[in-house]
Amino acid sequence: MQHAVGAPLPPPQGPGSGPVGWTHQAQHPGHPGPPPTTPPALPTPRGWSGPAPQHAPASRETTGHVQLPPGGPVPLPAPPAGPGTGSATLAVLLIGPAGAGKTTVAKLWASRRRVPTAHVSLDDVREWVCSGFADPQTGWNDHSEAQYRLARRTCGFAARNFLANGISCILDDAVFPDRPVVGLGGWKRHVGPGLLPVVLLPGLEVVLERNAARSGNRRLSDEEVARIHGRMAGWYGSGLPIIDNSTYDVETTARVLDDILARSIASPPPW
Repeated sequence: MQHAVGAPLPPPQGPGSGPVGWTHQAQHPGHPGPPPTTPPALPTPRGWSGPAPQHAPASRETTGHVQLPPGGPVPLPAPPAGPGTGSATLAVLLIGPAGAGKTTVAKLWASRRRVPTAHVSLDDVREWVCSGFADPQTGWNDHSEAQYRLARRTCGFAARNFLANGISCILDDAVFPDRPVVGLGGWKRHVGPGLLPVVLLPGLEVVLERNAARSGNRRLSDEEVARIHGRMAGWYGSGLPIIDNSTYDVETTARVLDDILARSIASPPPW
């Protein structure tokens, strides 16, 4: 049969003719064709008196929508039963100047606990802002303050939700004793009265050495490090527990932190 050039072809006929995506398998004389696609019959259970099952039931998802408890203000944790913080679910704020080792100690302490524990660094959350990031190192202004406040509120939201779902949380931030904007009040407002603050404050020579090993925007000038360290000295006499980790390695500092937190649970510091 001849078709004129440009004339539409007749619709396909026979097996395989259908919507795009269908599989076409040519039939040849003597070829039995593909086997039927009906599911195999299930074996009849022992003692079954009814008709045999014809096919397997449709598979079901092993997980569905998990309802998570909403986070609320964090209350004071219950005293631990054993030494250290044990299995207590608690929220911790680790305070210290740049180079104090806050993030390193917080990560190790969180990873060594026997119960689920999360670590949230305020600096990391601040740097979630890529385009338009207002770096406080280039000047503290309305933009950098607004982004700091937003990051702190985000960290508080995360901590409340972690604890509401049985996961402890340790946060770290360079909180100043003499600056309300970056003080403890905002953390208490966003997390709750159960937040346990601890100050990590090694000597100036130590923080200068650690700061020198940093790179990128996390590295500060020696003058800035000295200025921040000097203002952090105001925590002495505040009633908050202070760890001078000048001569401690990270593991020792994490162990001391756990002991201090256990005492803070039994007798919360006034703040």
